[in-house]
Amino acid sequence: MPSKVSCLYILTVVCWASALWYLSISRPTSTYVGHMAMPKRRIVKPPPKNITFTNIRTRPLNPHAFEFVINEPKKCESITPFLVILISTTHKEFDARQAIRETWGDEGTYSDIHILTIFLLGRNTDDVLNQMVEQESQIFHDIVVENFIDSYHNLTLKTLMGMRWVATFCPKAQYVMKTDSDIFVNMDNLIYKLLKPSTKPRRRYFTGYVINGGPIRDMRSKWYMPRDLYPENKYPPFCSGTGYVFSADVAELIYKTSLHTRLLHLEDVYVGMCLRKLGIHPYQNSGFNHWKMAYSLCRYRRVITVHQIPPEEMHRIWNDMSSKKHLRC
Repeated sequence: MPSKVSCLYILTVVCWASALWYLSISRPTSTYVGHMAMPKRRIVKPPPKNITFTNIRTRPLNPHAFEFVINEPKKCESITPFLVILISTTHKEFDARQAIRETWGDEGTYSDIHILTIFLLGRNTDDVLNQMVEQESQIFHDIVVENFIDSYHNLTLKTLMGMRWVATFCPKAQYVMKTDSDIFVNMDNLIYKLLKPSTKPRRRYFTGYVINGGPIRDMRSKWYMPRDLYPENKYPPFCSGTGYVFSADVAELIYKTSLHTRLLHLEDVYVGMCLRKLGIHPYQNSGFNHWKMAYSLCRYRRVITVHQIPPEEMHRIWNDMSSKKHLRC
């Protein structure tokens, strides 16, 4: 007899397929991009002259006034994770999430350390998709959602939600990885060659593929940055948002720093701005690839991340690498 979880999983797959079919035939295509979900500004009357403010810096510039609508607050109650993996995803990417659960994001892969996998989402403008994600969450218990609009321009909010979740519900974790749903992660390299569970945990540590660049002023670019949002000609060093790793203490530091840092829609640049305020310099690591790389067993053994890997290819790569660990390059 099939298990209860198997039946629920099959039901979820069928529901997802039905929902996506319904959306594709019944609704016009859209290129909706949500705007930065900032709280409305209040008009505040100036105070009487005899009132002074003791510390105006304590007032949040970016209060992150959002609530969890799907949460897993007890994930870390009974364990102390060595690594928490935060994966930015969207509502329609069920296949990608399932591929990660069955490959490199499988929490049960390593018996000697605890790994947690958390998928990060906002709210969709389509209630059908929100309901499907809620059902998926009830089966796998690995999804966290806040009530901002899920869009490209709100990726920064999504990452800050992940930082907030770690700081609030999993503060004793040792390390955190933030990545995307189209990334393949070589977990053996990440855990045993980079983080090394047998060594003393690092503090104020941040690493990935470090980029030193400046804002793009061309309005046609995906990465366009207006001067009124960022007037400087150079960004602080930042790690590509496709994948970076940091010690868990940095999650709380970045989240608290963000409350007093003006939001930018470029998530990885914004995290770099917070790191600069904190005096934390990200370490360069060439193992983090933010581009597509043709599969080769020996090439993939040398890296930590590879970009633009679809779900079916993720399964093929994982199965091949897992079955050929005995082979030398």
